[in-house]
Order: sequence, then C-alpha cells, then structure tokens
Amino acid sequence: MSEEKKIKVVLLEPGKLARTAEIGTSLEDLQKIVDGLIEAYYPFEEQVCIVCNEEGKINGMQPNRSVKNEDGVMVDFICGPAFICDCRGESFDSLSDEQLARYTKMFRYPEHLVKLNGQLIRIPFNPQREHER
Repeated sequence: MSEEKKIKVVLLEPGKLARTAEIGTSLEDLQKIVDGLIEAYYPFEEQVCIVCNEEGKINGMQPNRSVKNEDGVMVDFICGPAFICDCRGESFDSLSDEQLARYTKMFRYPEHLVKLNGQLIRIPFNPQREHER
C-alpha cells in the first residue's frame, strides 16, 4: 500500500493567522479542510489557487479573508476555511518555499467584514492581540 501524497499549502482559517501546513490530497481530506464541497478559485496571475468551500457564502460560514486586485481593492471575500496551493497540473500540488512565505505574509491576518454606508469594508485583526484583551 503506497503512502498518500501530502502537499505544502498556506492554510487560511477564520479568526486565525495564516500558516503553512502539510495536507493530504484525497477528496475526503480536501473536503474536511474546507468543511464541505471544494471550489478552486484563481485570483492570481501565477498558477496558484485558493481552494475554499463552494457554498461558504450561501451557507453563512464565517468571513475569513478578502481577495484584492493589484491596486489593493477588494474584489471578493472567502468565507469559511480555505487553503492556497499550486494548481498547474491536473491535481493540487505544493507551493514553493518562496510562495509559502509570500502568501503567508499576504494573507497573514484574518479579517472581519462590515457593511458601512452600503459598502463592504474589511477590517484585518490580529487574533493574538484580540485574545490578550
């Protein structure tokens, strides 16, 4: 029996700092991480995707991270747990060490989503500081 393939990803959990993780690649493993059906979202120029819960928004999952365009403007919001991985091939793969560092930094802080004057506003927060209060 062969050992299941593991990949290195950036794990994005609501209310927690982004971190690198090693995860299994079976459909069951992936669905467990996002707590439901998986959806690959391709907001980046390079062949990297955010894998999230396909029904995260409509099921009312907790807001997690915003996705911004190159100008820093929010274009989407991920609800529920997600991870970032390499999507060049037919299956998900590990990020390079450089990509792990870059995307961990880019998505480091979780965010609250607030509606203000009819617009959605993202508010990053440090869960470690929130815990200290």
